[in-house]
Amino acid sequence: MPRIALVTLVVNDYDEAIAFYTGALGFDLLDDEPRPDGSRWVVVRPPGGDGSGLLLARAKDDAQRDRVGDQTGGRVGFFLHTEDFAGDYARMCAAGVTFLEEPRHETYGSVVVFQDLYGNRWDLLEPRP
Repeated sequence: MPRIALVTLVVNDYDEAIAFYTGALGFDLLDDEPRPDGSRWVVVRPPGGDGSGLLLARAKDDAQRDRVGDQTGGRVGFFLHTEDFAGDYARMCAAGVTFLEEPRHETYGSVVVFQDLYGNRWDLLEPRP
């Protein structure tokens, strides 16, 4: 059965992106392999997951650099599900993650919008059962 394995996230620098996603967000680094063209194949994924991951791809030209941090036109483009909203929110606050609002408790679950180190918007979301 087909599934989405990776989503590309264009970044300015591999090492700073790895540090943010593994440090502040607690993701696992699955791959960091050099490529013949001088780029790297860098994949991160939320811990313990066996689902989709992010391919962190360094911008190669001006057009790609212009998209770093605004890959979805200012909309929330990424959704990080959690089973421990309060714990993950507190951990991410302590790690210096920038939140754009106070946590909300909606009919569909607990949610708060944050941004990554480049300004891409994310939802931290604990869906209601």
